[in-house]
Amino acid sequence: MAPRRFEPIPAVDIRGGRCVRLLRGEFSRETQYGDPVAMAQRWAAEGATRLHVVDLDGARDGVRQNAGLVRDMITAVAIPIQVGGGVRDLPAAHALLADGAERVVVGTAAVEQLDQLPAWVRSLGAERLVVGVDVRDGMVATHGWAQASHWSALEFCQALAAAGVLRVLCTDVSTDGTLEGPNVELMGHLADRGGVAVIASGGVGSLDHVSALVSTGCEGVIIGKALYDGRITLQATLEAAGLGRVHAETRAEC
Repeated sequence: MAPRRFEPIPAVDIRGGRCVRLLRGEFSRETQYGDPVAMAQRWAAEGATRLHVVDLDGARDGVRQNAGLVRDMITAVAIPIQVGGGVRDLPAAHALLADGAERVVVGTAAVEQLDQLPAWVRSLGAERLVVGVDVRDGMVATHGWAQASHWSALEFCQALAAAGVLRVLCTDVSTDGTLEGPNVELMGHLADRGGVAVIASGGVGSLDHVSALVSTGCEGVIIGKALYDGRITLQATLEAAGLGRVHAETRAEC
């Protein structure tokens, strides 16, 4: 099988109807960045090949809270969007796909319903399902990063692979929003031994950080604060990942 290209993916996190970034997953440490639809259009116009959207209210409360806004984002851009946050059952996952999401990201439900994941894979399709593996102090965290499980990151990835899951999105909570660098060792370890494709998340603050992840065998990286604060540009990030100049169009005018 030919190796996948490494894909930098801008993040658009939603809380209270606004685009925000959290520091280390703490809701009390929030920075606001404006309208989520406008942000989605901006990243698409700048060349993003995919977006990662998280309903933070849904992740915390267990029920999707920004469904209408997410639909608006999906219809506003012509690039694929993967969506997570508050997806705790199959009907919620299917609703997202019906709204036009390309992939559904499931976190807490995957930990609590691991025995049901083969049915999720069959129902949604393996390429449409991404499992969020949020790691705090080496252990998988759930409920919007607030609770620790008994799973280590590697053991959980291996269990997911056995259940038929193809792809995970691994966030090192301790680095998220810090700009201090990703946990390259963890991401490489999971990509090498986890049995699943890994999208890394957390800590990217420079192009060197992106280049370091390219060499780990990860499939891509979610980037948030570094883009929003202007530490790096999306075009430079795409070039660092070997994608060159990419053009994308929006379905609605910015």
